[in-house]
Amino acid sequence: METDPERLRANWRQRKLPVILRQGHHPLMVKLPGNPNDVMWRVSAGHWLKAGRRNSPKWNHRYRCWEVPQAWLNSVVQQVLHGFKKMYLIQPYREQEKCAPSCFNAKDHDCQCSCMGANHGQGGPDAGWFVVSDTFASRWGEAYLACRLMELRR
Repeated sequence: METDPERLRANWRQRKLPVILRQGHHPLMVKLPGNPNDVMWRVSAGHWLKAGRRNSPKWNHRYRCWEVPQAWLNSVVQQVLHGFKKMYLIQPYREQEKCAPSCFNAKDHDCQCSCMGANHGQGGPDAGWFVVSDTFASRWGEAYLACRLMELRR
């Protein structure tokens, strides 16, 4: 999974593979290989992307891509993979940290939880930690965009 902003921009700008961008509560943005300056290509690609759905994709002139409802995500990913075999999916990603009060309150240096000692011996969980039990606590890190290459495998 790629999280470097420059690499994400490069994946979005490349024209060899389709790209689907999911951002929060905004419509999905879908880039398909082809010439976005060619009106006939846009008509054909828009018709292909609609695939019999009630609503039509909307062309975004600024970003030279299609906008479709978020509810289409799973079906559009499957459609694009079946049509192109590979694609990039760029979407929000938040890493989950797991730890435990026994780690926060530890007095020695032996730490075996997934925090790898980052929270060891702090004397209590930082803000944002949700303590589930004496043996488990979790929190979510900051959200950022991540990109993964998806391939259809048979």
